[in-house]
Amino acid sequence: MDAAADRGAEWTTMSGVPVEAVYGPEHPGPGDLPGQYPFTRGPHASMYRSKLWTMRMFAGFGTPVDTNERFRDLLAQGGSGLSVAFDLPTLMGRDSDDPMCRGEVGRCGVAVDTVADMEDLFRGIDLGAVTTSMTINSPAAVLLAMFVAAAEGAGTPRERLGGTLQNDILKEYQAQKEFLFPPRPSMRLVADTVRFAAAEMPRWHPVSVSGYHIREAGSTAAQELAFTLGNGFAYVEQGVAAGLDVDEVAPRLSFFFNAHLDFFEEIAKYRAARRMWARWLRHRYGAAATRSLQLRFHTQTAGVSLTAQQPELNIVRTAVEALAGVLGGTQSLHTNSMDETLALPTEKAARIALRTQQVLALETRVANVADPLGGSWYVEALTDELEARAEELLAEVDAMGGGSMLEGAIRGVEEGWFQAAIADSAYDLERRLNDGRFPVVGVTCHTEGNEEEPPEILYIDPAAEELQCKRLASVREQRDGTVVRAALDRLTAEAADPEVNLMPALLAAAGARATVGECCGALGSVFGWWDEAPAL
Repeated sequence: MDAAADRGAEWTTMSGVPVEAVYGPEHPGPGDLPGQYPFTRGPHASMYRSKLWTMRMFAGFGTPVDTNERFRDLLAQGGSGLSVAFDLPTLMGRDSDDPMCRGEVGRCGVAVDTVADMEDLFRGIDLGAVTTSMTINSPAAVLLAMFVAAAEGAGTPRERLGGTLQNDILKEYQAQKEFLFPPRPSMRLVADTVRFAAAEMPRWHPVSVSGYHIREAGSTAAQELAFTLGNGFAYVEQGVAAGLDVDEVAPRLSFFFNAHLDFFEEIAKYRAARRMWARWLRHRYGAAATRSLQLRFHTQTAGVSLTAQQPELNIVRTAVEALAGVLGGTQSLHTNSMDETLALPTEKAARIALRTQQVLALETRVANVADPLGGSWYVEALTDELEARAEELLAEVDAMGGGSMLEGAIRGVEEGWFQAAIADSAYDLERRLNDGRFPVVGVTCHTEGNEEEPPEILYIDPAAEELQCKRLASVREQRDGTVVRAALDRLTAEAADPEVNLMPALLAAAGARATVGECCGALGSVFGWWDEAPAL
């Protein structure tokens, strides 16, 4: 349909919030300033005047040697942080030579089987000088152990390591579906990494609570906001139950939000998130430390907004989404590459994505003022509305748990409540996209140019899988099998005792050159494996 012909058909945000034609003084501003409780306008007073956001580009493909080369290139081009994309076998806790993994090794990220791969992945990079993010969830504790072992082997002690482990298992059950073990033992692993980091890794965030995948699965902005914060509250309660003070747990959590195309709604979402987090932490959980109240987050532009048709338009979409993240006050940003709907990004496309951030930071002057849209009647009204909708959803989760967000999150997963809510929203959004109420340029309108040849895409040589499997076989041949067996036996025995922190046993297994699959298999032999019941 002609997008211009039906402009008045539905005046709402993408999430369905009604939008008035004009906003006025009846929608007052937030009252606080950047750096002041409840941090609606930003966690720091000077925001980007004192420090720009971290330009953290997501990368990973083929073998660790391949990805190490891309990491070095991104750092040389001005990137200021690393973000590791693992392949599907690694995400699912399997080794590259597992028959189930044939054809998937190194395809959607980098293959990591043992600490030897971690050594190759970061070879020649000073891990004490850059921060590293690892997008890994079910096997997160295993990969953290391998990362620490590799760093210390290269001379960087664990207390100098800065970065983030995604380790957000709740959103896996809710949205992304890369789970291994049942929810309750999986939450134990999260608690073990939090306690370990609190004691031994002062610069490390052991959990990045991720709304990104919830939104990519089809949620509304309000659902992304509510479910992400609700999961954060669950991790706080889990940490406190494990014996930590709330002010030891909360500063260890970072957040990861989507930046979608509804520009003002996304900005309002980030502002509402900071305010809600601060209020809940102070009033419900009794947090006193300022850092506990300051929600800090990474943003990634929306993968689902990218189109295979006329992929150059994705540069525009990404720039607008990145700007929303910046105006919303993000601390870290990843910009998607224009060709990601076709394959993993080419080097040129990844460079353009990084340059997009650099243009925003250095040419547009948008970083000169903290919360430049603060006081906008429209933005303030949207912030209030999203907060109200999110609070209604959080009340439902709280009620499911009988006054416990932790129990509510687990029960909501077990009963399929989150999964059904997201599926319903995804269906509703898809209908609006398909019937033209939400036009998509190059897909549902303005399709001239779709007949052009697509750009070159990144080619993953099938030989990469063979190389990785040979590398794994070599490690297995050279390691001491007796030491490996003893380490895995220890891991199995300690997994059976819920009072024991499993990180020391995992570090021992990593040092012995045990594989990801062997470690996960040992844990699964005690924890069992999770099969999701379909949401009705």
